Amino acid sequence: MTDRKMTRRGLLAAVSALPFAAPAILRAQDTQGTIVGANDETVQEIVRHNMSSFRRMDWRDHFETLGVGTIVVDTQSRALHFWDKTGTDYRLYPTSVPRTDELTKRGYTEIVRKKIGPTWTPTPSQMERYPDWVPIGAGDPKNPLGTHAMYLGWPAYLIHGTHDTRKIGRKSSDGCIGLYNEKIAELFELCEVGTQVRLI
Repeated sequence: MTDRKMTRRGLLAAVSALPFAAPAILRAQDTQGTIVGANDETVQEIVRHNMSSFRRMDWRDHFETLGVGTIVVDTQSRALHFWDKTGTDYRLYPTSVPRTDELTKRGYTEIVRKKIGPTWTPTPSQMERYPDWVPIGAGDPKNPLGTHAMYLGWPAYLIHGTHDTRKIGRKSSDGCIGLYNEKIAELFELCEVGTQVRLI
């Protein structure tokens, strides 16, 4: 047991030396400084994903022009990349992603609508799986959409906030892309309706 703790502690100490990976790793820790529910293999997987999350992307690998703005969501590294229409403002956000490949939509779309204080209504497929789910109003801490939502051209797919910060950096959503509430508020202000989006 002591060796295992030392291995985990050593790994986390090494990761903390990386300037970009450390904040994402630390968010996944409980108050004792250990990763919640993690074994050594899980710790290594989280480190691998977070290291790749914070690598800069080039928008030209995905789009011909920046349009009014560009978002690329990498579901493998669990990161959202944003460029403004000039290409000078580049932002990178850790995200939650869908739990399974079946729930994951990939391809090109755009932001078609934005909403502060969104209400959440289960989709028909969610109601089939979870018949006890009910709509949740804006401002309710149980609302899975958090404080802001940006609706994509695909029905029922959104980029939104979350009140449950444990979900960020994990496969935890039912299809949407989630950000910390303070980060979705920031991105919400930067994105216009028509911002092009690619999920990979």
